Amino acid sequence: MAILSDYEEDQQNQQPSSSKKEIILAEKEAEAKKPEEEEEEKQQKEKKLVPNKENGLDMENYSWGQSLQEVTVNVPVPQGTKSSLLLCDIKTNSLKVGLKGQPPIIDGELFKPVKVDDCIWSLEDKKMITILICKRDQSEWWKSLLKGDPEIDTQKAEPEPSKLSDLDSETRSAVEKMMFDQRQKQKGLPTSDEIQKEELMKQFMAQNPNMKFPPGAKFM
Repeated sequence: MAILSDYEEDQQNQQPSSSKKEIILAEKEAEAKKPEEEEEEKQQKEKKLVPNKENGLDMENYSWGQSLQEVTVNVPVPQGTKSSLLLCDIKTNSLKVGLKGQPPIIDGELFKPVKVDDCIWSLEDKKMITILICKRDQSEWWKSLLKGDPEIDTQKAEPEPSKLSDLDSETRSAVEKMMFDQRQKQKGLPTSDEIQKEELMKQFMAQNPNMKFPPGAKFM
């Protein structure tokens, strides 16, 4: 019995040591993952492309551009093509474009939902399909026309200043806020929301001088 008791005591003494080892190993694994995660995030960022002049991208068989309200798609077709030979199917979440009886030039799920009733397309000079797509959410940039396609860096997208005055006050405020936040992020400075929270924190601290706040205290 004494031998068994000694064995049990021995096992109990070893348990904390074993737990410590597990904790140390877990910490080392977490530390090892950090550089990997940072590298992965860096690679994802590098994959994003600089947008064209229309805030979109020039693809192999078509090009697209955008404003905050609309997306414009230009699809070249053989000279002399008649509109009756074209297929342009615009749905809330998908787009299919091409020549009837041939593999589609564009076929996939749209980056974001659209207002189908407000979308139009036309054949320009019998050689270019032009599609005007109305975004459902008119306060953000699309990263790509179709999901799974190469993405643009939306922080480098710029609305035409001349068109800001045409927007209603609510949309204009949202656009100006977004532009300000993008510039702040590029400079490594706080966004408008973060500035507002800092101001609220300062006011709260001034109103409660007897309360102790930890360094760097922030409103969540």
